Amino acid sequence: MLFYLGFLGILYLVLYLYNIRQDALRYMILLGGFFCLSAGMLGLIHYLRHYEKVAQAVKGLPDELGEFPESEEITEETYQNRLTELFEDKNALESKMRIGYQEMQDYYGMWVHQIKTPISAMNLLLQTMEENNEEQRKEAVKELKLELFKTEQYVEMVLTYLRVGDISSDMMLCWYKIDTLIRQAVRKYSQMFILKKIKLNYEECRQMVLTDEKWMVFVLEQILSNALKYTKKGAISIYTEPGENLEAGNVAVHKKGQEESVHSVLVIEDTGIGISKEDLPRVFEKGFTGYNGRQDKKSTGIGLYLCKSVCEKLNHDIAIYSVQGKGTKVVLGLSRRELQCDD
Repeated sequence: MLFYLGFLGILYLVLYLYNIRQDALRYMILLGGFFCLSAGMLGLIHYLRHYEKVAQAVKGLPDELGEFPESEEITEETYQNRLTELFEDKNALESKMRIGYQEMQDYYGMWVHQIKTPISAMNLLLQTMEENNEEQRKEAVKELKLELFKTEQYVEMVLTYLRVGDISSDMMLCWYKIDTLIRQAVRKYSQMFILKKIKLNYEECRQMVLTDEKWMVFVLEQILSNALKYTKKGAISIYTEPGENLEAGNVAVHKKGQEESVHSVLVIEDTGIGISKEDLPRVFEKGFTGYNGRQDKKSTGIGLYLCKSVCEKLNHDIAIYSVQGKGTKVVLGLSRRELQCDD
C-alpha cells in the first residue's frame, strides 16, 4: 500500500508541475487511493485466511503436524518443506529412542534374572561350606569361584552394553601383537578351562594388528565365553590361517579399485554343540538367542551383537560358520584398508 501511495504522490507531483487542473488531480488521487485501499484490504483478508490455515497446520506441534495450505511464494514453500522434514526427523528420532529404551528395559529385566542365579548359587554354596567337611569345602570353593566369575561377566556385559553406543571417545588405536591380546583373554578364562576340563589348542600368532586393546580383548573374551558355554567336552582351538585359503564368502576381502589385500585371519574353533543352519544368518542380531539360547534359558542374545558392533567400529571383519552337533568356527579378519592419496 505504501508503494502505491508513493507512486500516486509522484504522479500527482509530475502532473502538478505540468499545470494540470487541481480538481482533476484530486479526483485522480481519490480514485487511485480507493482502488489502492480496496486492493490492500482484499490482500490483508487473503493473508489472514492463509495465516489461519498455516497456524492450524502447526497447532499440534510438537506432537502433530497438519496439512499446509498451498504456498504462494517459493520462500514459504521452502519453509514448509523444511518444517515437514524436521518434523519427520523428530518423529523418527523419538521412535528410535522409544525402541532403544524398551530394548534397554528388556535387557535389564533379563539381566536381573540372570545375575540372581549365580548370587543364589553362591549363597547356597556358602551355607554348604559351613556344614560339610574340609574336602567338600574345597570343592565348594571352586564352584563358588566359578559363580563369582559369572557374576563379574554379567556386570562387565551390562557396562559394555552401555558404552558400546559411543566407543569412539574410549578408543585408542595402536599396533599390538595378536598373541598378546589372545593371551589376555585366555588367562581370564583359564579357571573355566580347568573346571570344565576343556583342552586348549593354541598356536602362537606372531602377526601385528592395528586395533584398540581393551575392545579387541572384549571381543576375544566373548567368543571364548560362548565357546566354553556350549562346549561340554573336547577342545577349543585358536590359530591363524591365510585369508586366501578360506572358503569363498568366509571373510570379506578389502578392495581398492582392482587391487586386493589378503591377510591372515584369526580363527577360534570349538567342538561344541554348534549352531543350527536356520539360526546362523541371525546370530549377530540384537536379542536373538536361537535354538541354543532357548534351550539354555539364560542367553540374552547380546554378546555376539556387541562383538559385531565393536568389530564394525574397529573396522574388523567377523563371521561365524558352524555345523550343528560338530562345533563352531569364529573367523576374525583383522586386516585394515590402506589409504592412498593421489598426487
